[in-house]
Amino acid sequence: MFILSQTPSIANHFLAELRDVSVQTDRMRFRRNLERLGELLAYEISKSLSYRTETVQTPLAESKTFLLRQPVVLATILRASLPFHQGFLNMFDQAENAFIGAYRGHHLNDDTFEVEMDYITSPNLQGKTLILMDPMLATGRSLEKVYHALLRFGVPAQTHIASIIASQEGVRYLKARMPECRLWLGAVDDTLNEHFYIVPGLGDAGDLAFGPKE
Repeated sequence: MFILSQTPSIANHFLAELRDVSVQTDRMRFRRNLERLGELLAYEISKSLSYRTETVQTPLAESKTFLLRQPVVLATILRASLPFHQGFLNMFDQAENAFIGAYRGHHLNDDTFEVEMDYITSPNLQGKTLILMDPMLATGRSLEKVYHALLRFGVPAQTHIASIIASQEGVRYLKARMPECRLWLGAVDDTLNEHFYIVPGLGDAGDLAFGPKE
């Protein structure tokens, strides 16, 4: 598991602005900070991927370089992930893309909730590098359901899960249920409240990015 905020860097400034109620009122800046953190996490993930050596021709001579060995597929849970996704796409600019409509449904008797999923589109995933992203990893149930739904499009060679803020509970849940996936996180917070929001967290990322929903 990789946690971006554990190392002092400019990423901590972007995280601080995402959390700060006095900055959150600027939706454009909120979206831009989601995008920036997507770029930074994409770069960190890129360092763990497999590469092949290739030769390219410059105007003066040949030059050896490293190119990705496997195609990358970026999978995004709508809607809060869209700016986060764009950050990844800025880095993996030749990636294929998958989009999933998943959201919290009815609350159940055990104080949990159903995960509703009413839209999914994906390229073939067989043997590719899958990066599944959601800016907030709260309980982990949505990511688990989406991941298993995506497997009907093929089994990736490797899967990476990226979130900006995660809860300790969500991290434990995914490690237990999806040990084959590697986690890449901006920060990890201690608790979930009674509504399953991360505390201290930052609130509702979708509403802050795009406006409140009915």
